[in-house]
Amino acid sequence: MIIASIDIGSNTVLLLIAEVNPENLQIKSLLNLQRIPRIGAGLEPGKPIKKEKIENLFSILSEYIQMINQYNCELTLSTATNAFRIASNGNLIVQEIQSKLNLNIRIVLGKEEARLSYLGATSNADSKSNILVIDIGGGSTELIFGSKNKINFIQSYPVGVVSGTEKFYKNNPPIKIEVDNFIKDTKHLLNEITLKHIFPEKVIAIAGTPTTLACINQNLHEYNEDKIEGAVLKKYELKKIIDTLRRLTTQEVKQKYKSIVSGREDVILAGSQILFTIMELLNLSEVTVSTKGIRYGAIVDYLLKNFKGVNSVK
Repeated sequence: MIIASIDIGSNTVLLLIAEVNPENLQIKSLLNLQRIPRIGAGLEPGKPIKKEKIENLFSILSEYIQMINQYNCELTLSTATNAFRIASNGNLIVQEIQSKLNLNIRIVLGKEEARLSYLGATSNADSKSNILVIDIGGGSTELIFGSKNKINFIQSYPVGVVSGTEKFYKNNPPIKIEVDNFIKDTKHLLNEITLKHIFPEKVIAIAGTPTTLACINQNLHEYNEDKIEGAVLKKYELKKIIDTLRRLTTQEVKQKYKSIVSGREDVILAGSQILFTIMELLNLSEVTVSTKGIRYGAIVDYLLKNFKGVNSVK
């Protein structure tokens, strides 16, 4: 069967169209699209998502629906995360999308977002391994630790690439005190993970920050999923990238790394520092990068619940 999965994040809106086998849970990607409307830009808890961002989102979803129809998808799964969770008009936007586009969107809580990310990232992993999944988003960061069949620790933290950049980085490039304050705040928010007995055999980092970093580390000039999926990013390599990014303006980042940072050129530094902070706190020497996340996890979750006759991983 052909299933479409849409992930509406604070920074990106992603579409996966995949051919799936319910019997063995195999997911074969037919189409992956990314748009970066940054609907969480300037968004504060309890405030509305801006009108122009909503209009942009409708345009993107209309485009995606055309692709979904072209591929004759039998089912469309749509999830919305942090921006919709904290916005005062999140539910109203969902209702409007349902009314005008006939698209059902589920706003997921932080821990459910993390669970779906884990399902996607570990879909091809060894079930016996202890795995930590790191999902760095625009408005939040999720950490999930467990095996393929059981989650032992799951938490969503209110630190993301967009929110962090907007809150702390006022200069371009940011000055030392801004960088130091962001790192200090990030460590404060994430420090509890040092008390959770997290000793992973494998660490998987997903979402736009690690995939972009994998491109930079491999000197890729354009996005290549085959080279990114499974790429290893070592801590010292990440440190070198951060040292370079700290000295560059947003425009210089875009000039240096071309299309691979398009839409992320102003937030990739913050994302890199969040990842590096997690690696420091947990004494990790490397992470494995994956292109799979919520949109894959939503499909796995659906298949487990509807075809396997068992509950999905908890």
